[in-house]
Amino acid sequence: MTDTAAGATETDYSSTLFLPETSFPMRAGLPQREPDWLKRWEDMDIYALQREQAKDRPLFTLHDGPPYANGNIHIGHALNKTLKDMISRSMQMLGFNAAYVPGWDCHGLPIEWKIEEQYRAKGKDKNDVPVVEFRQECRTFAEAWVDIQREEFKRLGVLGEWDNPYLTMSFDAEAQIARELMKVSTSGQLYRGSKPVMWSVVERTALAEAEIEYQDYESDTIWVKFPVLGASTSVDTSSPSGFADAATAIRGLEGASVVIWTTTPWTIPANRAISYSSRIAYGLYEVTEAAEGNWAAVGERYVLADKLASEVFAKAKVTGFNRLNDVDPARITACAHPLRGLGDGYAFKVPLLDGEHVTDDAGTGFVHTAPGHGLDDFEIWMNSGQLLTKRGIDTSIPYVVGDDGFYTADAPGLEGARVIDDNGKKGDANNRVIAALAERGAMVARGRVKHQYPHSWRSKKPVIFRNTPQWFVYMDRDIEGAAGDTLRHRALRAIDATKFYPAAGQNRLRSMIADRPDWVLSRQRAWGVPITVFVNKSTNEILKDETVNHRIAQSFEEEGADAWYKPGAAERYLGDAYKADDYEMVTDVLDVWFDSGTTHSWVLRNKQKWPHLKFPASMYLEGSDQHRGWFHSSLLESCATNGHAPYDSVLTHGFTMDGEGRKMSKSLGNTVAPQDIIKQYGADILRLWVASSDYSEDLRLGKEIIQTTVDSYRKLRNTLRWLLGNLAHYQPSDAVDFADMPELEHLILHRLAQLDTQVRTAYKEYDYRRIVTLLTNFMNIELSAFYFDIRKDALYCDPISSIKRKASLTVLNHLFECLTAWLAPILVFTMEEVWLERYPEEGSSVHLRLFPEVPAEWINDDLAAKWQLIRAVRRVVTGALEVERREKRIGSSLEAAPKVFIADDRYLTALKGHDLAEIAITSDIEIVEGAGEGFTLDDVPGVSVVPAPAEGNRCARSWKILPEVGSDPEFPDVTLRDAQALRERAAAGL
Repeated sequence: MTDTAAGATETDYSSTLFLPETSFPMRAGLPQREPDWLKRWEDMDIYALQREQAKDRPLFTLHDGPPYANGNIHIGHALNKTLKDMISRSMQMLGFNAAYVPGWDCHGLPIEWKIEEQYRAKGKDKNDVPVVEFRQECRTFAEAWVDIQREEFKRLGVLGEWDNPYLTMSFDAEAQIARELMKVSTSGQLYRGSKPVMWSVVERTALAEAEIEYQDYESDTIWVKFPVLGASTSVDTSSPSGFADAATAIRGLEGASVVIWTTTPWTIPANRAISYSSRIAYGLYEVTEAAEGNWAAVGERYVLADKLASEVFAKAKVTGFNRLNDVDPARITACAHPLRGLGDGYAFKVPLLDGEHVTDDAGTGFVHTAPGHGLDDFEIWMNSGQLLTKRGIDTSIPYVVGDDGFYTADAPGLEGARVIDDNGKKGDANNRVIAALAERGAMVARGRVKHQYPHSWRSKKPVIFRNTPQWFVYMDRDIEGAAGDTLRHRALRAIDATKFYPAAGQNRLRSMIADRPDWVLSRQRAWGVPITVFVNKSTNEILKDETVNHRIAQSFEEEGADAWYKPGAAERYLGDAYKADDYEMVTDVLDVWFDSGTTHSWVLRNKQKWPHLKFPASMYLEGSDQHRGWFHSSLLESCATNGHAPYDSVLTHGFTMDGEGRKMSKSLGNTVAPQDIIKQYGADILRLWVASSDYSEDLRLGKEIIQTTVDSYRKLRNTLRWLLGNLAHYQPSDAVDFADMPELEHLILHRLAQLDTQVRTAYKEYDYRRIVTLLTNFMNIELSAFYFDIRKDALYCDPISSIKRKASLTVLNHLFECLTAWLAPILVFTMEEVWLERYPEEGSSVHLRLFPEVPAEWINDDLAAKWQLIRAVRRVVTGALEVERREKRIGSSLEAAPKVFIADDRYLTALKGHDLAEIAITSDIEIVEGAGEGFTLDDVPGVSVVPAPAEGNRCARSWKILPEVGSDPEFPDVTLRDAQALRERAAAGL
C-alpha cells in the first residue's frame, strides 16, 4: 500500500518540520545591492580595520602597477585589478598584513596629445603657451581621470587605500623620480649618445620597445644594384676556404654589381655600407634572357647568395641566367652608391662588412646598411670604425631624416620628400627614391610585402628607426664603485632570484634583458619629469654635484617638476658655485617607464605615508606585455640604484579575447565593457569569471561564457541559501563533539579538512581556477547532491533530541564558517551578504576574518576509502531508480524498496552498520549477498539492483512508506520516528 490507513485523514504536518528559514533571497540582485555593501565598507572603513587587525602580522605587499589616467577602464583593467584584489584579500585571510595601495601613471604622451587636440580644436598652438601652463592643463586632465577610474575600480569590489593612492605626478613622486635619475647619473650609468631609436613622426618623440606594438603593414620592396668599384687579392680579411687562389675570388667582378634587397627604400640615401656573411656561399651571375626594357638587362652581372639567386631573378623577371663563378665578398674593396651624382652627392665609397646578422633566408644575401636607421647597421658600422678609417672612409653617421619625417640636406637631391606624414601615412619618399634609382639604372626589381612592422601603441601609427641624440643608460659598462658589475649582469642575476608565475615568464624576461640595447630614457615632450642634469658646454661632461641635486629635489618637493621650467631655474639650482652660461640645462623629459619603474623607491619605502608596505615587494602583477614594460623598467631601475630587483615574485596574466578567441577591438564590435557586465549581472559575476579562468593564458569572454558563469554562481548561491536556512535551527549549545558524530558527518569533516589544505595551497600559489573548481564540485556534488540530499530527512524530521540532527547542524556550521571564508576573496559582495545574514551585528564582516583553523583530527583516509565503496553502491541504486522514474513506475525515490544484490565482499563490509535506505533515500532496502539479475553499472562490478515498490503506508510527515505507519496510537499517520519528534515538539511548547 502507498496510502494512509483506511478511514484516516492525513494531517498537514509541514509546520512541525524544521524546514529552512531565511530571508536570504534566491535572486541575488547584485547590480542593485552591491553598492550598499560598498557604502557599508566605506562607512566602517574596513580597510583601516584590516590594517589595525593585522598590524603585528608579517607584511605581504602586492605593489600596484599603475594604470594610465586617460580613459574609462576596460575589461583588461577589470581582470588585472580583480586578480590583485583576490591576492591581497586571500593573503590577508592567510594571516598576513596585505595592504594594497593603488597607483596611477600620470605623465606622458597620451595625456599631452589630448591637450594638444583640444588646442588644435580651438585654433591654439602649443608652442605659444607657456610650458608651465601647458603642464598644468595636463595635470588637471590626469586628475579628472584618476577620480573616474578610482570609482570604477572600487565598483569592482577592489579594497585598497583609495583615499591615499600614489600618483607619478604628485610633487613628492616627481622629486623622488628626479632623485633616482640623478643616482643613475652620479654612478656614471647615464650618457648622451647618438644612435638609431624608434621614432614617432606623428608624436615627434623617441619611443622605447615597451611603447611599441607590431601590426600588419604593407611595405615597398626593392632590389638595388651597387656597382663594384674594385676588388683586390690583398685585403684586411683572409679569403675563406674553397678558392684555389685570390685571383679566382675576384674573377669577373669588373662591371658587376652587388645586389641588395630592402623593405625601406627611403633609407637608401642613408646607406653607407653593405653587409655580407662569410658563412654564405656567393656567386657571380649573368643575365642571359630578359624582356626588352627590363630593369635587369641581358649581359648584366650580379653578385648574389647562391641559395637566393633563383628567387631574385624570378622577382626581376629574368628568364635566363648563368652562374659564372664563385665570389668572395671580402675581396671587394668597395662599391659605388646607387644614387651617386644625385644632387651632386653620394660620391663616397660603400665598403663591404662581414656581419653576424646576415642570413640567406630571404633577400639577396647582402644587407643594405644604413647606420642611422637600424641597430644592426649601427653596431656593425661602429664596430668597424678602425677598419673603415684605415680605408679612408668617413665614419660619421648622417642625419638623413628630420624629426618631422622630411629628408634633410644629408639626402642631396631629395630634400622635401617625406617618409611619414603627421597622420602616420606614407609620404612620397619611397617613390622619389625608386624613381631616382631607376633613372640611374640602379633598379633590379620592386614589389610589395606584408609583414609585422612596429607601430606606436598610443597613436597606432608606424614608426621609423632614426639616428638622434638621446639620453641612455648603459647596459654593459661597469657601474662606478662596482668593478666588473654591469646593469645587464645585475638584472640577469636578479631575474634568477625571482619567483615567476607562470614559470615561463622568467625565461621571457631573461631573454629580453639579455638582448636589449642601452635604455633610451629621453623623450622630446613637455609633460613629464625632466631629465634633471646639467651638461658642461665645454667638456660635454654631466655635472655631478650632490648640493645641486639636493636643490633640484627639494624644489620639486615644494613645487613639483614645473620648477625646472620656471624662469631663473638654472641659476637657482647651480647657485654661486657655477655659471649658468657654462651649462646646458636639459629639457627632454623622462620616459614614463622610468617614472613607473621608480615607484619602489617612493611608495614601497615611504614608511611615513604607507607604513604597511615593504621593499622589495612580495609581488608585481601585470599582463604579459609588461615583461617588456613595467616588470622590465622596474627591474632595470632598481638594479641600477639598489643592485637587485624590487620584487620577490612576478605574476603574469594574459589578455582578454572575445568568445571566439579574437582580440577585442572597437572595429570588430566585439568589446565587452566591465561597466556593462556590472550593470546587468553585478561585479561578483565578473570576479567569478576571472577566478574561473586560466589567467596564465589569454582569457575569453562573451555572452555564452558570462551565462555559464551566472549559472555557476546561482548554484553556489542556492547551496549557501540552503545552509543559511537550516542553520536558523542551530544553537551553539547543541553542538556535537566530533567523537560523538555519525560516520557520515566524519566523512564530510574529513573532506573539509582536505579542502582546507588544498584551498590554502591554491591561494598561496595564486591558483584561483583550482579553488573555484574544488569548491564548486564540493558544493554541487558532495554537498547538494549527496550530503544535503541524505540529511534533509534528519534535519527536517528528526526529534529535537536527535544526535544525528544536531551533528548534522554542527557540520553545517563548520561548512558555513569555511565556505564563506574560502570564497570571500572571490565573491566579495555575496560572501558579505551571506555572512551578515547570519551575523548582522554592527562592525561584523566576513572580510575581517582569517581562514578558519581546521582540526587535523578530522582527516581520516580509511573512512574516506570506505565511503567511496558505499557511494559506489548508492550510485547503482540511484541509477536503477532513475530508470523507474523515467518509465513513470515511481515518482519519488521514497516509493521504492529495492533489492540490492552484492557479490563483492568489499561492499558488504563497507555497508555493515549503515542504513543503505537512508543513504539511497528510499523507504526501505533489502541487501542480498550474492549475484543477482538487475540494474548494474560497469564501474561497480558485483552490485545489481532489482527495483521494488515500498510496502506499507505513507508517513504524512516524512513521506516515507513503511509498515510501521499506523502503529503509534497517538499519531497513527506517521512513522515511529516522526511520532517521537511530534511528542518532543509538544513537550517543548512548539
